[in-house]
Amino acid sequence: MGRSVLVLNSGSSSLKYALYSLKQKATCIAKGVIEGIGSPKCSITHRNLQVEQNVKMQGSAVKDHSSGLKKVLELLRLDKGHSDTVFAVGHRVVHGGEQLTKPALVTENVKKAIEKAVPLAPLHNPSNLEGIRVAEELFTCPQVAVFDTGFHSTIPPKAYMYGIPYSYYEELGLRRYGFHGTSYEYIVTQVAKHFEKPRKELNIIACHLGAGASLAAIKNGSCIDTTMGITPLEGLVMATRSGDIDPAVFEILESSRKMSIGQISSVLNKESGIYGICGEKDMKTVIELSEAGSEKHTLALQVYIHRIRKYLGAFYLHLGGRIDAVVFSAGVGERSSIVRHMACCGLELLGITLDKDKNQADGDGLREIQAEGSRIKVLIVPTDEELAIAQQTLEVVNESHA
Repeated sequence: MGRSVLVLNSGSSSLKYALYSLKQKATCIAKGVIEGIGSPKCSITHRNLQVEQNVKMQGSAVKDHSSGLKKVLELLRLDKGHSDTVFAVGHRVVHGGEQLTKPALVTENVKKAIEKAVPLAPLHNPSNLEGIRVAEELFTCPQVAVFDTGFHSTIPPKAYMYGIPYSYYEELGLRRYGFHGTSYEYIVTQVAKHFEKPRKELNIIACHLGAGASLAAIKNGSCIDTTMGITPLEGLVMATRSGDIDPAVFEILESSRKMSIGQISSVLNKESGIYGICGEKDMKTVIELSEAGSEKHTLALQVYIHRIRKYLGAFYLHLGGRIDAVVFSAGVGERSSIVRHMACCGLELLGITLDKDKNQADGDGLREIQAEGSRIKVLIVPTDEELAIAQQTLEVVNESHA
């Protein structure tokens, strides 16, 4: 067996990757992304973390995922001092449907199940499958699929069922699935270690706030509810996604704007959210322009926060108020003290009180930012989805050899 795990996240026109050395514990030694595959504007960003060397290339000729992965291998082999061979490849797969709820060795049956879930994730699963197929051609080592939806497989029917004809669930699998599962898996593991308590005794509300955003209610270490649904569109207002919306908007826009279902879906996914309200996707810029007096940017921030607090309150009730911590993670959750402050403001009666200085202080790694006397702790936990995939890949391969 070799001494490294390669993690791949294959998108429709992108390929993210990270290489983990297994000499002692899983340690990231290189990572990068190829964007704009098949486009003249294709770019490659590669980081060698062993020697802090960065490589950036614009206008690279990467015509497809196969040539992209070959370029990745070329870059990894150029890393000074890197002689590890790949022992396993871990793939991020967005949707596993109801059939695939745990990380799994890739087999023909697993690939068929991923393909079966394509209608539930038409923008993601085909690309994820392409990444698997390309990797199978280039590697002889085990391939493992890790599913974004897997962490949420413990959600009970009362939380995942929609109020629609039951036959739609039976025949089409229409139900809440949830996403960001690898991030939540990592968060739970880190918080349990921090509190030095068994995972099965851990109750938290986890807030994954990035360009895509969601919340999860986690009871006894398992998810009991989450904000995203069949797809990542449902739930919170996000950078470009609308989040919860009345389905009647489809009929209204079809009638008044003569838009197709595909066009409306594209708008709700790519031109809505805070971007749709104020024309800006980056939360830091939204906050800066809000503070400068822009009414639209202030409104976008208020709508964004309102939806977070709405679900925060709902999940507080789901957990009966017996909560160890509220956790903020991902880009916005980790970096924006203002978003954390606004989300938690006025929740003292619920036992949640932030410490102003701790919340605003710079820092790395997991840290507590609640005020002294706060019944519920408030944590910042930098997420590492690639590491979570690498660790789960190792577990699956080791179990298969046991």
